[in-house]
Amino acid sequence: MHIVIMGCGRVGAALAQTLEQQGHTVAVVDQDPTAFRRLGSGFGGRRVTGVGFDQDTLREAGIEEAGAFAAVSSGDNSNIIAARVAREMFGIENVAARIYDPRRAEVYQRLGIPTVATVRWTADQMLRRLLPSGAEPLWRDPSGGVQLAEVHTSASWIGHKVSTLQEETGVRVAFLTRLGEAILPSSQTVLQEGDLVHVMMRTDEIEKVEAAFAEGPEEGGH
Repeated sequence: MHIVIMGCGRVGAALAQTLEQQGHTVAVVDQDPTAFRRLGSGFGGRRVTGVGFDQDTLREAGIEEAGAFAAVSSGDNSNIIAARVAREMFGIENVAARIYDPRRAEVYQRLGIPTVATVRWTADQMLRRLLPSGAEPLWRDPSGGVQLAEVHTSASWIGHKVSTLQEETGVRVAFLTRLGEAILPSSQTVLQEGDLVHVMMRTDEIEKVEAAFAEGPEEGGH
């Protein structure tokens, strides 16, 4: 696949190098030609100097044959404008924009532009480790009715099967993070100490789910 990246900061450069190593062709757009130094001499993709939401610049980067577009410059407005140009003018389906302002990120998510709110994500992840409690939403569908969340799980669930957790709380466990690795649980997977539990649930049932995870399993429910 050909992928166009707007922004050659640390994230853009790392993304470009990773994608190229995976066998994709990559073009990186940045207004500052000195930014391309971050790509290193081994990078074989295109380096395009220009504004990432300018249609001629995007054409030079190969947007017309691209399968994906990432906007990871340092400006929220530039990122979202570029993402919308890629989606609406060139019909690119796989589009993502990095957004620093989390309030904006939710608005753009509802416009159908997947966003990554970096500062909020980093702060939230730190808080989850410092003050583990309740549910931390990781993703919402555009209607807001369903969400993926990491839910703090009482230690009394340790040793119980994921299937039991699902039956008693009414959620679907999407994945576990165990020792830093994401794993897809089977019905026989048993919860271990330190597991982070990520579940899909209805947004209007968050409080009920939080309470069930905090209270632990019903008596005798193994």
